[in-house]
Amino acid sequence: MLSVANLSVEALSRGSRPRPVLIDVRTEAETRGGIIPGARCLPLHLLPNELDRLRALVGDHRELVVYCQSGARSAQACRFLQSQGIERCSNLEGGVMAWLQSGRRLSADTEQASLVAEGGT
Repeated sequence: MLSVANLSVEALSRGSRPRPVLIDVRTEAETRGGIIPGARCLPLHLLPNELDRLRALVGDHRELVVYCQSGARSAQACRFLQSQGIERCSNLEGGVMAWLQSGRRLSADTEQASLVAEGGT
């Protein structure tokens, strides 16, 4: 089994350059409650359909940081992405729960954050 790198909320908040691509793999129903600011929404079950789009977003220099509610699904997503050749991928440790517990807020602006290709992939 592939090893998944975990990134803490604090480490993500400190930031790095270039800024990592932040992907929320929760369901649409879950993201209605808000997303981490700057994140793009891509439900876990649609990940295989959007690999080319993810590769284009990451390019050669950006890291992909994936999160869900608690970190379990995003760890699964990271393993899948690594198996598909996207190696610069980290799991946000504790997911949205850790984000909120650290006193940070979610953004309600989820409509423009969808990464799912137009045409309903």
